[in-house]
Amino acid sequence: MNNALPLATARTQYWQTNGFGADGGDSLAWVPLKVWKLTLKIPNTEGRRRAVRLHDLHHVVTGYDTTWTGEGEIAAWELASGCFRWKAAFVLNAFAMAVGFVIAPRRIVRAWARGRATQNLYRFDGVDQLLPRTVGEVRSELSLDTPPPRVRVRHVLAVALAALPVLALLLAPLEGIAALLR
Repeated sequence: MNNALPLATARTQYWQTNGFGADGGDSLAWVPLKVWKLTLKIPNTEGRRRAVRLHDLHHVVTGYDTTWTGEGEIAAWELASGCFRWKAAFVLNAFAMAVGFVIAPRRIVRAWARGRATQNLYRFDGVDQLLPRTVGEVRSELSLDTPPPRVRVRHVLAVALAALPVLALLLAPLEGIAALLR
């Protein structure tokens, strides 16, 4: 991403590139979530809308993509850099990080380590004051313009401890179905 671009322009390009529509999906009542060949829909609650407005800017400044792995990476980064006061962000990130940990554990742990060494935009209540700023200014303010830190054992343990309960919750229905089929 071009560091000289205003965040507003970079966000618009991000939305266009990913097919999210002119408002990034903000006006949707339900948000499509592709799971292999299935498309599930999750409610686009006000809490989710508020969090995603900042989450999308995080995609712009971190460079994480919108694949399952990229969403896992940004989820790990957001959790590690602190999104706890935003309930929707915390819950959605916990699930995305857990899925990411299964499909790309090394990348998720690297993103977690990066998150522990940087900051995010969740300290802001909205995006309006951020949009005129350049991508480079925000990357610098969040310390995203520095080399990523070395992954330590503590990062691996933190991700595993955070992901395992969520994975158990995700797998519980499958265990119930398997029990019914016995």
